[in-house]
Amino acid sequence: MSKAPPDAPPESDAFPGAPHPRLATRLIGHAAAETEMLATYREGRLAHAWLIGGREGVGKATLAWRFARFVLANPDPGAPAARAATSLAVAPDHPAARQLAALAHPDFALLRREWNPKAKAFFSEIRVEDLRDGLDMFHLSAAFGGWRVAIVDSAEDLNRSGANSLLKIVEEPPPRSLILIVAHRPGQAPATIRSRCRRLLLRPLDPADVVRAVAAATGRNADDTEVQDASAAAEGSVARAISLLDGPALALRQRVLDLFAQLPDPDPRALHALGDALGGSEPATLAAFMDLVNGWLSARLTDARPAPRLARTAEVWEKVNRAARDVETYNLERKPLVFAVFGLLADAARAGA
Repeated sequence: MSKAPPDAPPESDAFPGAPHPRLATRLIGHAAAETEMLATYREGRLAHAWLIGGREGVGKATLAWRFARFVLANPDPGAPAARAATSLAVAPDHPAARQLAALAHPDFALLRREWNPKAKAFFSEIRVEDLRDGLDMFHLSAAFGGWRVAIVDSAEDLNRSGANSLLKIVEEPPPRSLILIVAHRPGQAPATIRSRCRRLLLRPLDPADVVRAVAAATGRNADDTEVQDASAAAEGSVARAISLLDGPALALRQRVLDLFAQLPDPDPRALHALGDALGGSEPATLAAFMDLVNGWLSARLTDARPAPRLARTAEVWEKVNRAARDVETYNLERKPLVFAVFGLLADAARAGA
């Protein structure tokens, strides 16, 4: 497996402790989704835009990169190599695979939150100028005469202007163009984009698959007790399991779950203790906390609830994630974030959201 250069800037679409999805050589637990993509490509039914949804850390980006790599390596779906393929796997030494690993393929664009070296933090959203620069590729002829492919990771990082820019390409795609949009909460993606994409939902992984994926991503033994415990507590998310791979992270998770159980009236002393536990500037700790919060909210977005309650839950999700991004971007103290987040969750719980 290739590795990013040691002096490369951080990547917003890579989870701490795991290689970037473009470097993954295996896809675990989503054979049916992979088969569906391969079949549509070979049969000439390929949708020009896909919305790949599911819980964070289940393998959406890995699948998107796998599909992009296959299409760029096999530009003719009727060619013998494409017809004989039983999966989307491409040899790591294939020219297209090497170029994608180096982010150097001329017919590919990655649209994500970029690193701000001045602030030493990621931009809070996918900047419109970055999005437009990447999408300009679709107005040019393909360098290799095949497909032009873009991955958006993730839909939640698009602001309104960015979503409108993306919509223009999704609405009127040039020939042989493919846009793969990763969405942690696909139901919240703009309706205009959702309606023009083929939607593919990835389910949470089975615990055994999480163990296999964590072992493959981290190089640890699948029989390791910590790997087993973290995978059992991860609720089908490889990213969550990796974040739990040490004792303090598991303890932090239990603190948060205990506070969830106390809603709408969480113990203020427990909130103070959680704020102290979240102290410091380690991004993985904040990410693990927000992953749990978003999981609590997502469970309420997928239930069959009245539209006003769903709207209220979506509003709370937007507010808590905006607050977390401000903390990350401006390196703010985390204890106030804990109280703000649980204040919003308490309001949502009281309202029945």
